[in-house]
Amino acid sequence: MATTNFVDYVKIYCRSGSGGAGSTHFRKEKFIEFGGPDGGNGGRGGHVILKANPNLWTLLHLKYNRHIIAKNGQAGSGALKTGADGKDQVVEVPLGTVVKDAETGELLCEITEDNQEVILFEGGKGGLGNTEFKTATNRAPRYSQPGIDGIEARIILELKVLADIGLVGFPNAGKSTLLSVVSAAKPEIANYPFTTLVPNLGIVDYRDDKSFVMADIPGIIEGAAEGRGLGHRFLRHIERNSVLLLMVPADTQNIKKEFGILMSELKQYNPELLDKKRILAITKADLIDDELEKLLKPELPKGIEIVFISSLTNKNIMKLKDVLWKSLNE
Repeated sequence: MATTNFVDYVKIYCRSGSGGAGSTHFRKEKFIEFGGPDGGNGGRGGHVILKANPNLWTLLHLKYNRHIIAKNGQAGSGALKTGADGKDQVVEVPLGTVVKDAETGELLCEITEDNQEVILFEGGKGGLGNTEFKTATNRAPRYSQPGIDGIEARIILELKVLADIGLVGFPNAGKSTLLSVVSAAKPEIANYPFTTLVPNLGIVDYRDDKSFVMADIPGIIEGAAEGRGLGHRFLRHIERNSVLLLMVPADTQNIKKEFGILMSELKQYNPELLDKKRILAITKADLIDDELEKLLKPELPKGIEIVFISSLTNKNIMKLKDVLWKSLNE
């Protein structure tokens, strides 16, 4: 997924169509001087509809199309003819899209299922023609209803990446390297912070033709929950991951402390993230020998499954896959 093509936040203007006006019309026929009312109703305005498209991975297609305007309904006419409905505007978005009101921040809807459709803003109803107002005491009403106006609003679309496994760690923890080893994804890899600026997704092949989706997400830093670094842009992407794989390099001075910072940032951003299943991978294990690994184990965090791995030498990569698959299917 190219950095320049990944868009996970857009603000757009939406307006549903207004309903068409009802008709004030009277029947005109030869030899009938005073025909009764026959004004038709107006058509409804077009809806603004969001539709899930599982083939989309980004909001790029909306970056330069920030005005979504549905058509107005047509007015009714004589001979009881109802006006045509306005054409709906269907906006396709990727799974994991969250929609908020740009003014209030209110959550309007979430798109999380294949082919899910949500009417975001309904079109205005068409007005009633004068025929609808005919009564026994008023046989020739000379009025009809105007159509109801459509709804206009500015909305924010945010994408939260949907993946089975989310990789969580400081920059240079080895997340991109691991993804490149276990999948066909080719993220940019270099020895400097924030090589990864957007999420990368990879499909991990497992035993017996099974597979799961892993997301390499931009590195966290201390203070990310308060917006430092990539801040909230990073953190929102892990909200939809089923299992979090926390990653700390073996050459870190204090593995337990770094793990604690990661947990603290997750808790500050959204305490519910701590309810997700978590696994700790000690990366770059090729930098230490077996004896040092044994010495490190008593100092590691308690209450979490830990796997020492090396993407360079493939150490325990299959074991890690087994642990992840088990967590996903418990």
